[in-house]
Amino acid sequence: MATRIDWVGANTRLLRQIAAEFRETQPFAGITIGTGIHLEPKTVALLMTLKDGGAKVVATGNLNSTQADAVAYLRECGITVIGEATRDPERHQGFLREVLASQPDILLDNGGDLFDLWRQSPTGNLIGGTEETTSGRARLEPLRSSLKLPILVINDSPIKQFAENEHAVGQSVLESYMRITNRVTNGQRVTVFGYGACGRGVALNFKGAHAKVSVVDRDPLKRLQAHLDGYDTPSRDEAIASADLIVTVTGGGRILGDEDMPLLKDKVILANAGHFPTEIDNTAITGSSEVVSTDVFSDGIASLTLRDGRVIHILAEGHMVNLAGARPLGNSIESMDLGFALQARCLEAVALRRVDASSCVVPVPRDINERVANAYLDLCYPNANPASSPA
Repeated sequence: MATRIDWVGANTRLLRQIAAEFRETQPFAGITIGTGIHLEPKTVALLMTLKDGGAKVVATGNLNSTQADAVAYLRECGITVIGEATRDPERHQGFLREVLASQPDILLDNGGDLFDLWRQSPTGNLIGGTEETTSGRARLEPLRSSLKLPILVINDSPIKQFAENEHAVGQSVLESYMRITNRVTNGQRVTVFGYGACGRGVALNFKGAHAKVSVVDRDPLKRLQAHLDGYDTPSRDEAIASADLIVTVTGGGRILGDEDMPLLKDKVILANAGHFPTEIDNTAITGSSEVVSTDVFSDGIASLTLRDGRVIHILAEGHMVNLAGARPLGNSIESMDLGFALQARCLEAVALRRVDASSCVVPVPRDINERVANAYLDLCYPNANPASSPA
C-alpha cells in the first residue's frame, strides 16, 4: 500500500524536477550536508533531493516534530538520521552535536541551533549553508562577525513569506485546531499574538472561519496594519481576558506564562504556532500552585482545573500546534514544495561557491526567487508564463 510519504513525493513537483536535474549535475558530490529540521514527509522529499544531488546527508529533527515513519524511510534510503522524537531540550542539543561531529561541509539550519553550536566550537571545513526561519535569522544576525560564512535565509524570501508563512501557516493552524479540538470557530473570540506574515495568515484564516479576531503586537506599525485590515487591537490584558482561543505566533520568546493565568477566561484554549516551544510557558502554567488537577487527552489536549474552578486547555504542550498533537500534517505540500525548492537552489549556490562570506545571514538572492517562481508557474500553467515564453 502506498504511504503518505509516497503521496507527498508525487505532489512535490518542483522538487521532483530539481532532483532529476541534480542527478545529472551532482552539485553536492563529495559534500556532507548536516541538518536539524522537522522530519516529516515533506522534508523527506527535500532531503532525498539533496541526496540525488550527490550529498551525504546527516539529519536530526526539531523538538517534538520528528515522525517515526519519516525517520524509517530516510534510513532505508541511506540517509543518516540521528536520534528520535523528543521533547527534551538537552537530548535535542545532544543530537545536534552529533550532527556537527560528522563535520558537515554545509548546514541546513532551522532555528539557528546548528550554526550557533558550530560558532561556539568550530570544526571541519564548513563553507556555509541556509537558515529556514525568522527565529533563526533573529538569532544569527548579531553573530555575523563571528560566523563569517555565506548563510542564506529562506524565510526572508518573499515567496516564503507569502506562500508558506501567510497562506500555508494560516491554513495549517486552523486545520490543526479544528482537527485536534473538533471545536467550532464561528463566533469565537480568537486572539493572535504576532502580526508578521504567519500571524497575518492565522488571523485571516480564523476570520474566514467566522471567528472574531483580535491582534496583539508590540510594534505599533503592525498594530496599525492589523487595525486597517479590520481586526481589533485592544490592550494585551484585554485581548487575553476576552479570548476563547489564544494563538501565539511571534517567532520570539516567552509570550504567555503563569503570571497571565488570572486573566484567562474559563475554558480558554492556548495554542502555539511559533517555532520554539517557549511562547507558551507550559512548564510554568502547568506547574502553578493554582492548578489543582490535570486531565490529558489522547489528542494532545491538557485540561488544567484551577482553584477557582476555571479550566485552561493547552494544545500539544505548547509545541507547534500544526506539527504536534494528533496526526500532525504541517503546511500544505505545495507551499513546502516552493520553500524547499528555494532551499535546494540556495544550498546549490553555496556548494558551487556562487555566494561568499559577504552573504552572511542575508535573504535569498533575487535570481533564485525568480527561478523558483517561474518554475512553479510553468508547472501550473504550461506555455502560459510570460517569463518562459518567447518575446
